[in-house]
Amino acid sequence: MKMTPAGVTFGSIAVLAAVVFVVVVLPYADTQKTRPSEIVRRRTPEEALGRRLYMENGCVYCHSQSIRAFDWGMGAQRVAKAGDYVLDRPILLGSARTGPDLSQEGGEHPDDWHRAHFVNPRFTRPLSIMPPFSFLAEKEASHLIRYVQSLGMKAADRRMARQKRWKAASVEAYEAGPAANVAWLHDQIPAGWRAVPNPYPTSEAGLARGRKIYQDFCLGCHSPIGDGMGPAQPFLYPPPLNFTILKGRGISGGILYYQIMNGITGTAMPYFKKDLESEKIWEVGDYVAVTFIGQSDADTAPKGIDAAYEP
Repeated sequence: MKMTPAGVTFGSIAVLAAVVFVVVVLPYADTQKTRPSEIVRRRTPEEALGRRLYMENGCVYCHSQSIRAFDWGMGAQRVAKAGDYVLDRPILLGSARTGPDLSQEGGEHPDDWHRAHFVNPRFTRPLSIMPPFSFLAEKEASHLIRYVQSLGMKAADRRMARQKRWKAASVEAYEAGPAANVAWLHDQIPAGWRAVPNPYPTSEAGLARGRKIYQDFCLGCHSPIGDGMGPAQPFLYPPPLNFTILKGRGISGGILYYQIMNGITGTAMPYFKKDLESEKIWEVGDYVAVTFIGQSDADTAPKGIDAAYEP
């Protein structure tokens, strides 16, 4: 075959047509077969406005919205499906995880946590590198919160219903006074946990580690002195727990561990089971007990065999 002008022209067109067919037409045809997944619903007008703010402010540059099967380290409860995105134009999968994945963010926290987080992310996550969004008007912030709380769609709606249910209960307990509030908080913990002491002995090194964890995760809400008056406090209701009121109220290492691990749904207290390994939770709990409560049951009976590394 000679490289004539006609041959080059028609050959180039044929190659381009083949590429377009394989890269554009076939994927498009396959995508049209995608059906909505079991969690898909249409967003409300307020959520749609929040989505627009999410795009305009470049949130997608740092937050993905897709959990893959091998992302077990993200701790997600649901792997993303193609059918999750059928109503989204454009699809905001994201390509970086500078911040956490948000595909199932709806209902992970109550609205007031997000409000404090958008004003200054360091209020709720002291190590966050996310820029503050305090420049948003009140209505804009509300729209953005509604969008974030919709992520996960029907699954997020179920989590939001859980948040609202426990928010009402936690507010009622807080307004009943410190004694009733602490009793209510303890009642939500399985009885077996309440009797478990901290299995690690209090040590200088352990308290130093606990102090570092407290600074990295707890400072913004509970404050440097543990009185619940951190910078996030003005935005939160019920406010963060004042640890200093817990002395003599039946506190144990197991209670502290369970609440740090599992959080307190309905309040701004998140769970840390994805962030902290077991020993770190025990040690920050002992730091709180020793430093702010003034009593610790670390390494007391009932106890089992000491770990090999313990003194």
